[in-house]
Amino acid sequence: QEGTKVPSKRKQNTSIVTSDLLHKNLLKSEQENWNDISPTYTAMTKRIKEKLEELHNMYTLNSGSPRMRFGENVYFEENGCIFLAKADSVDEGNADILFSIEELGFSDAFIQRIRISPDQRYMAISLKSENSEEATCIIMKLASFPVVEKVIPSVFSFEWAANDVLYYTTQKNLKCQNVFMTTFTYQKQTKLVYTEQDARFFVDLYCTKDRRFLTINSNSKTTSEVWLVDCRHPFESPALVQARTTGVIYHIEHRKEQLYILTTYGEPAEYKLMKAPVASSGKENWQLVYALEKKTKLVDFEMFSDDCIMFLKNAGHLYLNVISFVSHSVQSIKLPTWACEFELESHPEHTTSTCYFQLSSPVHPPKRFAYSFKENNLIEQAVQEVPIITNCHTTRLLAKSKDETLVPITVFHNKNSKELHRRPLLVHVYGAYGIDLHMSFKEEKLMLIEEGWILAYCHVRGGGEQGLSWHRDGCQHNKLNGLHDLRACITLLHKLGFSQPKHTALAAASAGGVLAGALCNTDPALIRAMVLQAPFVDVLNTMMKTYLPLTIEEQEEWGNPLEDEKCMKYIKSYCPYQNIKPQCYPSVFITAYENDERIPLTGILQYVQKLRKAALDHASSTSKKGNWIPSIILDVQANGSHCDSSWEHSLNE
Repeated sequence: QEGTKVPSKRKQNTSIVTSDLLHKNLLKSEQENWNDISPTYTAMTKRIKEKLEELHNMYTLNSGSPRMRFGENVYFEENGCIFLAKADSVDEGNADILFSIEELGFSDAFIQRIRISPDQRYMAISLKSENSEEATCIIMKLASFPVVEKVIPSVFSFEWAANDVLYYTTQKNLKCQNVFMTTFTYQKQTKLVYTEQDARFFVDLYCTKDRRFLTINSNSKTTSEVWLVDCRHPFESPALVQARTTGVIYHIEHRKEQLYILTTYGEPAEYKLMKAPVASSGKENWQLVYALEKKTKLVDFEMFSDDCIMFLKNAGHLYLNVISFVSHSVQSIKLPTWACEFELESHPEHTTSTCYFQLSSPVHPPKRFAYSFKENNLIEQAVQEVPIITNCHTTRLLAKSKDETLVPITVFHNKNSKELHRRPLLVHVYGAYGIDLHMSFKEEKLMLIEEGWILAYCHVRGGGEQGLSWHRDGCQHNKLNGLHDLRACITLLHKLGFSQPKHTALAAASAGGVLAGALCNTDPALIRAMVLQAPFVDVLNTMMKTYLPLTIEEQEEWGNPLEDEKCMKYIKSYCPYQNIKPQCYPSVFITAYENDERIPLTGILQYVQKLRKAALDHASSTSKKGNWIPSIILDVQANGSHCDSSWEHSLNE
């Protein structure tokens, strides 16, 4: 076009070099700032560290990790080692060691996933280091002396299709798009079996409970497609269950020649259990087995030979639904009121008559429970000598948001605390991707309770706490609902006498930084401090950069400002970075990671710089004596990747 100058290569390169230099200078000045400030906290750091180590030794070390049961054998992991024991005598003393991270020279890694082959002759393990998103898969041959058979780099998920046939997906730039099959006996070979072409879709693998099919699952944030590999014929090409249909999510289980399908298909667009014959699996043949009640979140689902169990959450309470395929009955079992988080233990054998799982909360260490189909009851496993926290009170509240929607809040405080309005309060928020707030046990949360703090978890829209519609009502052009919800939650807490603004801190990680950062701009007087970990604070600029690894697939969460003017204006209205202005801000502490592939560090550096300037501008323009200037601190960690760390790393942090 006339009058349009084509930018020369040199100009582009110059601007890249300039922004790199700017990034380096900003990073250097933040590191110097942190080095000046951190000595102030030495004494407090020492006290907190000792207290956390004491709690860790008392609770977590004794609670044991989840176990994998295989007939008489039980596999479990402790301190970077994998053990094999007999089912009747499970502890390190009576167990054989199959694998040790240290011995293989992966000292900074942790075990992420374990899969045992059907005949228990092979074990596949993935190891992940803290500084990388990608894991390494190690296949061990389990003889009397286990040996490493094969090492595969950059693996995301893997499953055994047969005794010596392993399927796995590879991960590159945070994307999983290829599925491979590899064999260990006869003619050893590796071949590509599936490739996903659409950048919004992510591929992972799963084995049905009865080991009849291996499923290749291709999912975007809103849509899925599943291919089946028949485990009796693992070399045959995968078969399609149902071609992807925009807005329909589905997952597959199998029992007696029927596919059991967990899906959002049909109205309302919440999860339902449906079934169809293997031979005619298209959605026109799907028949309803069970539909979830309104505002219910499906947390997990486990298949057994004659029953299935749904782990559900409703208004913050956890319960089980046991669906019998024989009597067609549905039984609901409420779980203890303190429980906030489930973890299902692995039951590779679907014929078992007992389902084992762990329950925990931010202030309750994991406790093991079992549900028996025969006895039809819940059994608390009293194996652990872990003292249960008795002096902590759990309260569930509902806050009325701007549009009258009721938003659940879970509150924890010490039963012996007097004058709660004078106590410090730590509020947690996330509200994105349909993911629930993380509520498993953390030593530091228990420490705060013991120190007299109140902890509040705000289950705002955008998260998944009340089912799929709860997410839909808080994403894309509904993002502001999450902000209104958060404001309503904090206001209600103060009104009910839980702390007050000058003693309130707000904590968020990753995408939770959007709502926390937005509230900090719109209602800074509601809180005195904000703590963010690897926060997403520059939504607009990030969503404009399609070369970043996640931007395209993230459009289903935030919208596409490049092609939609309305969307751009909407993001601009709440984006934390875009809305910083001179006013009295709370103090802010941010932890970020230098090599974070998900949240670009540049955005965080610029956010901190702009926030600090706005706070200083406000202080200098108002001539009041003793004007309060907030501390705005950024700690950039050289190690660690996005919000995923070992006990040692999180302790130091």
